[in-house]
Amino acid sequence: MSYSFFVKSDIEFGRGAIRKLPEFLREYQARKVMLVYDGGVKAAGIADIVIDAINEAQVETIIFDGVIPNPTNDVVEEAAKIAREAGVDVFVAAGGGSSIDLAKAVNVLMTNPGSIGQYGGMNMVKNPLLPLIAIPTTAGTSSEITNVSALIDTEKVVKYVVIDNKLVASKVIADPEFTRTMPVSVTAATGMDAITHAVESYISNMATPLTRYNSLAGLKILHENLPKAVKDGSDMEARENMMLGCIITGFGFSNANLGLVHAIAHTLSAHFGLAHGMANAAVLPYVMEYNAPSCKEEMTEMARALSLPLTGNAETDPYLLSRELLRLIRELGIRTLSEQGVKESDLSMLADDVLKEPVLGFNPRQGVTKEDVLQILHKAF
Repeated sequence: MSYSFFVKSDIEFGRGAIRKLPEFLREYQARKVMLVYDGGVKAAGIADIVIDAINEAQVETIIFDGVIPNPTNDVVEEAAKIAREAGVDVFVAAGGGSSIDLAKAVNVLMTNPGSIGQYGGMNMVKNPLLPLIAIPTTAGTSSEITNVSALIDTEKVVKYVVIDNKLVASKVIADPEFTRTMPVSVTAATGMDAITHAVESYISNMATPLTRYNSLAGLKILHENLPKAVKDGSDMEARENMMLGCIITGFGFSNANLGLVHAIAHTLSAHFGLAHGMANAAVLPYVMEYNAPSCKEEMTEMARALSLPLTGNAETDPYLLSRELLRLIRELGIRTLSEQGVKESDLSMLADDVLKEPVLGFNPRQGVTKEDVLQILHKAF
């Protein structure tokens, strides 16, 4: 039996990696760069550092700072119009998953006709894209090395994904110094997003030995270092390890895909604008408890990798991971769904929409029902 494993990104990793940006821009013979970022990146002073590096390459900069959490089709179209009119030939995205996903989507429209919504799904992008340099400022989404752009269709009220190998960033500048100013809540939420990616991809029904190797290695790094980074944001060893774990995990989940946790999180973000990491973290322990009977061996392997107290009981050991994840989200202060603004009267509607999510096809436990989803949502409520 054969399987595929796709890795494309050219990564510059480590403190001070931002110094490579002028060299990369000269390599691409850039003339007009669109720099994409959000207000948090500007407030942290990171945008100014990136702009200085672009200026060093003597390149004209077109700024798009209108990134929002969970970027929408409308914002993509707005940014694409600006980029086309300016004649942008290289993109630089500095920020978390929202900034990088937005830049990927805009890049699609620079060389492909129509609106971004028509590229939802897998392998719908026909033409090659322009160079994109991704500069992550969080350690969570792995968007800097994945082939995915996650967007909100506000008309259909649904979160969907554009998945195509052409979307992968041409270069990645992974500088842990840029994560130093992340607020505690963002560090926790994005870190739990990365842990969700590791766990879900490890048990995905598309997982292979290569994806599982990366997912498990990433999980161990993230589990060890996330509490340290949350406790002390200036712990640069923990910050660097979190960024490393996030990238390694991205290699796994971008090939194995995800499952029920993301199906629920996508729906929560589409309807209520919940931050993706917070939405994932709130339901993660309960989905893993639900999935455990269908992937006992894999759950036990993850528990062993995290040095959880295995007993040798094949019926109880698979639930150690879900209990550890519950302990972890409580330690990190992850808010429940009700604390994030979801109402109990919303749960039935949410469960209906979760069942429409394509990512359910990769979940190890198939045949998910509305009642199953409701039980999970009530536990996370």
